[in-house]
Amino acid sequence: MPGTVYLIGAGPGAADLITVRGARLLAMADVVLHDALVTPEMLELCPQAIKIPVGKRSGLRSAAQSFINQQIIESALRYSLVVRLKGGDPMLFGRADEEMSAMEEAGIYFEIVPGITTAVAAAASVRQPLTKRGVARSVAFFTSSTAPGEEADTRLPDCDTLVQYMGGKEASLTAQRMLAAGHPASLPLIAIENCSRPNERWQHLTLADLSLGLPACEGPVLVMMGEAMRQRKQTKKTISICVRYAV
Repeated sequence: MPGTVYLIGAGPGAADLITVRGARLLAMADVVLHDALVTPEMLELCPQAIKIPVGKRSGLRSAAQSFINQQIIESALRYSLVVRLKGGDPMLFGRADEEMSAMEEAGIYFEIVPGITTAVAAAASVRQPLTKRGVARSVAFFTSSTAPGEEADTRLPDCDTLVQYMGGKEASLTAQRMLAAGHPASLPLIAIENCSRPNERWQHLTLADLSLGLPACEGPVLVMMGEAMRQRKQTKKTISICVRYAV
């Protein structure tokens, strides 16, 4: 009988942000097929497992999705517990539909283990809620990344807070389109790179700033846009506590 495959969300990057169930299954896995964005610290949670990199990175040579699907199926036919480890959450921009369809066709049993998606982790990291009473009551996650042969979608979501995944190269184009659509040049936004990792960095910008382009980034970039991203006024007490704990 084929083994069981678990599509597990690794979360935004930090190893301690994976779910308890995800970490437990990693510690039991026979083989782990992991994305390029999964950190070495995360893979330390499964020292016993065979590790197979099947990551996809924008602009870089990477495994075709059909090849990844076949790797998952072949692993399930050889091992009892297989983990397909994905950055963030498997069900959001994770190509889970294609992998689930391939397993269903092959008769492979699988389960989904959700993970913290990067937008939520980024909002927590920079202390900027994605929603605020009286300011933002709707949020949209979107990406400009398209499938091979698919025409680029020129539509933008109509929401109070917009979160663009994989926005490093496309973020400035998005800002230009938003300005052309009538959004104010002063609209606040936050660009965050390598969310939750030791080399995380972010910057507060405006839509006008972003339209001129982001500086070179080495890691995954997420951009949060909208009035909810306007910088909060911290009290002196809050600031002193942050400094004390930082020390």
